[in-house]
Amino acid sequence: MNDPRNEAEPGPEHAETGWLREALAEVAYDITPSRLPLAAVERQGRRLRRRRRATVLGAGFGLLLVPLALVAPHATGSDTERTTPPAASAAAAPPPSASPVSTLRVVASGERVTAAPGFRLWLTAEGKHWTAPTSPEPQFRSVVDGNIDRNTPGVSLQSEMADGRVYLSGLYYGGKGVASAVEIETKAGTVHGKLIELAGHPGWGVWYATTEVDSDAGPDVGSWDFVSQVTVHDTEGGIYARLKPR
Repeated sequence: MNDPRNEAEPGPEHAETGWLREALAEVAYDITPSRLPLAAVERQGRRLRRRRRATVLGAGFGLLLVPLALVAPHATGSDTERTTPPAASAAAAPPPSASPVSTLRVVASGERVTAAPGFRLWLTAEGKHWTAPTSPEPQFRSVVDGNIDRNTPGVSLQSEMADGRVYLSGLYYGGKGVASAVEIETKAGTVHGKLIELAGHPGWGVWYATTEVDSDAGPDVGSWDFVSQVTVHDTEGGIYARLKPR
């Protein structure tokens, strides 16, 4: 056993330290802590958050600029020169020539067609019949007497004049396709006439037209002097048959 008499007594240094601790404790109990400045802390926190957000956005914007800087050089220099321009629009092809408006009329045998006062025409299986102001008695041109070859394209012409007007008519025959319109070149200009045919596609028909002329031309104007060309067109705008008197 240890003899309590042998334990060392506390020295003066330990006594002083204990006294100091007791004194500090008494003072601490007497101090009332001040209120925490919460408003100032919140303001400082908001400033710090804004500063961090600005720093992050600046860093992100800088990262975006890097790929843009890498891509930009590819849009310049030789690559730009190799860029293929838009293909030029193909030039519009000229529209096909329009087919003439059909003036063909299909008639029954003996059916009268009045082209102008005193100028009447009708067809039979034998050929063309007509009257004119200068020839009130019926006239006739045959399609069966052998004077025309109905297997070869052809156009005939008859012309009469009365009171400053010319009455034109004739046969057409032998063309391919279907006759549709007729165009007559005259000294008075281009005249567009009309066509008549019998039902059943007989392979021939009659064209007719009228036009005014200068009264100074006199009664002697004839078909070979007044008309320079007669062209019968088909439904496609092509030539069914043509006559050139001169």
